[in-house]
Amino acid sequence: QVHLVESGGGLVQAGGSLRLSCAASGGTFSANSMGWFRQAPGKERDFVAAISWSGATTYYADSVKGRFTISRDNFKNAVYLQMNSLKPEDTAVYYCAATGYTSVVVTTEQYDYWGQGTQVTVSS
Repeated sequence: QVHLVESGGGLVQAGGSLRLSCAASGGTFSANSMGWFRQAPGKERDFVAAISWSGATTYYADSVKGRFTISRDNFKNAVYLQMNSLKPEDTAVYYCAATGYTSVVVTTEQYDYWGQGTQVTVSS
């Protein structure tokens, strides 16, 4: 059982930056690929970014490519999402997720464990 806790959300003006963190416990963190998803009110949970177990491979949604960076520290059992040039449409609850896949995967069904989410609000 993998337990995930996100932090780092908040209110930021458009053009600003935030860094989300996800702390993992239980299981074998270094064996799991990790992902970030987001869900705006009234919308489905959407893929944002994913990183392979080693960190060698990353993948991004087109909407965040070039602005967001996913990274991980297997010694600290943590994964991060650096978000730059934030836009109002980035406003959502952001979720960290872990999967048993070792490669990057992008659908919610492919992830086994989820955090409780952290709110990101970008004002215009």
